[in-house]
Amino acid sequence: MGFARSCSVALVGVDGVVVEVQADLEPGVAAFTLVGLPDKSLSESRDRVRAAIVNSGAEWPQKKLTVGLSPASVPKAGSSFDLAVACAVLGAAELVDPRTIADLVLIGELGLDGRVRPVRGVLPAVLAAAEAGYEQVVVPEQNAGEASLVPGVAVLGVRSLRQLLAVLTDGPVPEEEPAEAGRPDPMLAGLVMPGAGLGTGLAADPGDNPDLADVAGQRAARLALEVAAAGGHHLLLSGPPGAGKTMLAERMSGLLPPLTPAESLEVTAVHSVAGILPPGKPLVSRAPYCAPHHSATMQSLVGGGNGVPRPGAVSLAHHGILFLDEAPEFSGRALDALRQPLESGHVVIARAAGVVRLPARFLMVLAANPCPCGRHSAHGDSCECPSSVIRRYQARLSGPLLDRVDLRVEAEPVSRADLLAADGEPTAVVAARVHAARARAAARLTGTPWTRNADVPGHELRTRWHPAPGALAAAERDIERGLLTARGLDRVLRVAWTLADLAGRSRPETNDVDLALELRTGISRGVPVGAAPGRDGRR
Repeated sequence: MGFARSCSVALVGVDGVVVEVQADLEPGVAAFTLVGLPDKSLSESRDRVRAAIVNSGAEWPQKKLTVGLSPASVPKAGSSFDLAVACAVLGAAELVDPRTIADLVLIGELGLDGRVRPVRGVLPAVLAAAEAGYEQVVVPEQNAGEASLVPGVAVLGVRSLRQLLAVLTDGPVPEEEPAEAGRPDPMLAGLVMPGAGLGTGLAADPGDNPDLADVAGQRAARLALEVAAAGGHHLLLSGPPGAGKTMLAERMSGLLPPLTPAESLEVTAVHSVAGILPPGKPLVSRAPYCAPHHSATMQSLVGGGNGVPRPGAVSLAHHGILFLDEAPEFSGRALDALRQPLESGHVVIARAAGVVRLPARFLMVLAANPCPCGRHSAHGDSCECPSSVIRRYQARLSGPLLDRVDLRVEAEPVSRADLLAADGEPTAVVAARVHAARARAAARLTGTPWTRNADVPGHELRTRWHPAPGALAAAERDIERGLLTARGLDRVLRVAWTLADLAGRSRPETNDVDLALELRTGISRGVPVGAAPGRDGRR
């Protein structure tokens, strides 16, 4: 009787659980039994592993073979266990020394010819192995760069099972022919899910971002965009078609600073699990931008699916931007499902296969027309929609959802003078102010769990960081008149701190709070909304 074990990692959402792969050989009729709560794709590994071992020049044991995946209570899915199963079988057959693979974490899919194919989710898997104390991992060669992002772990990238067997037995490592230049590499098939790219989570390179100078007019909307980027505040842009709402949202990612190393690892882990991490770019360094179509289901927005839930749009936009164009056209259930992650920064999804916690700290930008035809406004009578239809259309964005939106700005139709002036500030100039404001906020919040004004709890703002005396007079009147909720007051305070940071002041003054109220309620407070605070002296 032979016995051997190796290790691999099962992913539950974006968290990993180290799995011990045990192989046991006993005399009897040749059979291969796989136990331990495997899914369909993992159950099929029996045929892949057998063919890969034989085609790699090793002998398949003609005995009763049982492979167990422990802990048995954790659901296991995917083909990334193939390499660990193959090594455990070879160790039980004494074709490799069982001691050399006992503490080795192996991740990879096997082709029938013995080649090791890349898989998704390598970064969170290696992170889980490192946290469990493992120091050596074996991954497909195409995933080696992604696995090397985890410090303190020795990574071996292999192209085939033959190469791994040579390393384990101290034999000469055979050379494997790479894909011919100019031809598609079949090894990458399935690593990146169809539809990956701009709009599904990955932001463009800094040099490819459209410039904010392309937007004509829209002084109030540009200010709201700058404030949202500086403080991480959620934004609603409403206005007629063609006013530039989508143009503004698409240019927002260029205003955000690069991700910190910790944020990059979190975002890369989510994108790796989702299968939108491009080959050759193992680390996401720019804030992601996710813009799902308005036909998206609730599961595609917040996560879900058959079996173990997978990340949705809110997780793909983690530490980045979630843009919902034509927001009233989205399902009401899907929009209201965003209320919890907007507050908590994560999503907890319960399914029969288990409970998954997915990160979802994003900046939400909504774009909406004022009515179905888009021409309703307070300045003209060109809209022909009945008032009841307009009310129903605007009510698709529920009150509880809008209460979580800090900035609500109307994008006015662009005039001929604004269109011909072409005097808008470029992205680089606005981004410099945004980065400076974020640096001021981070310095003020040193020693706390928060780095952005939008993340600071209201209780802390009211008790620890006080605005100037008398600055909250207008906000207090709005609360008494029922125009502002307690949550709304907290959000006005956060925006006021961001306005003070943009102006370089040590704390918000009356004008900052009044402008924050105007940006939230749309009611004029006598403050010039079209000019950013402290930019041109019109405060």
